Formats: sequence, structure tokens, C-alpha cells
Amino acid sequence: MSKKIDHNRRRALHITSGIMGAVTVGAFAVPFLSAWNPSEKAKALGAAVKFDLSKLLPGSMAVIEWRRTPIFVVHQTDEAIKNLPKLNDRVTNPALSEGISRTSNQKYTILKGVCTHLSCAPKYHPEIEPKAWDQEWLGGFFCPCHGSKFDLAGRVYKGVPAPTNLEVPPHSFDGDNLIIGEEV
Repeated sequence: MSKKIDHNRRRALHITSGIMGAVTVGAFAVPFLSAWNPSEKAKALGAAVKFDLSKLLPGSMAVIEWRRTPIFVVHQTDEAIKNLPKLNDRVTNPALSEGISRTSNQKYTILKGVCTHLSCAPKYHPEIEPKAWDQEWLGGFFCPCHGSKFDLAGRVYKGVPAPTNLEVPPHSFDGDNLIIGEEV
């Protein structure tokens, strides 16, 4: 005995199950794909940071956090700017193409505060006086962990463990504001 097949009912079942399958795939795909987007916390960590430079006196340094990295902002004195060319022979990479302070505004030096040797935190020593680690010290950064020395522009001295200059983060100036994380 043969049964008669209802093709309309079969077609309706195929269409309904196809739609249900597409909805199910979409229901799982949307949260899965949205999980690949960065969270609000991650977006905030990567956001640009503004700093008011009018608060920073000549010769002083501020430390700002950007992307969980300390950023050194140094307001150079006239004496410090005059001393930087004197150190060109003592540093490994004078970075002359970047300009003497390595930023677009010669009065300020902006550096990542992480030693390029083992990621220690160099200490700021702006004094122009003999130090235990350098009798001809003209100011700069000294990493006490392994003895790396950097001048006030973040250029590494010759003969120290650190292989390269301190990094300059992307930044720009907007009047009295420094914007770290964006270059204009």
C-alpha cells in the first residue's frame, strides 16, 4: 500500500526548519562575533590622554599613565637644551633627525618611562653635577638596576646595558595641552 506524499506540507517543513536553523545560527553568531570587539575597559586603556602643560615648571617632570605605561613629560630648561648637543659624542644614537628634544616642541621631551634594557623604571636626575655613575653628568635618567644612563632627551649613553634610546610615544601638542596617544 502506498501513501500519498503531501509535497506542500513537506515544502513548508523544509522552509520552517531552514528559517529556524538560520535564526539559531544568528543567535549564536552575534554574541560570538561581538566577543571579538574590545571591551569598554580595553577601549579606555587605549584612549588618548590629555595633560595640561601650563602646570609644569621648567626643569620639572610629570609622570602620566598611558596604556599602563609611565610616560615622562619633561619641561626642559634653557640650560638643559644647550647641553644636549654636548652629549652627541657620548650617546649611542644622537637621533639628530628627530630634533634635539625628539619632539615637535623643543621645550618638552615626551618619553616612555621604561628602560630599554630590562623594562626597569629609570630615575629622573636633572641636576647638572657630578654623580656616582658619571662625573660629567649633565642631567638625565639613570636606571639603578643595571646602570643604564640616558640624557634629558632619552638618548642612551655608550657602554651601558640598554641597547636603544627611550621610546617616544605618539603625541601632539594643542596649545598648552599635550595629547598622548595621537599624532596630528
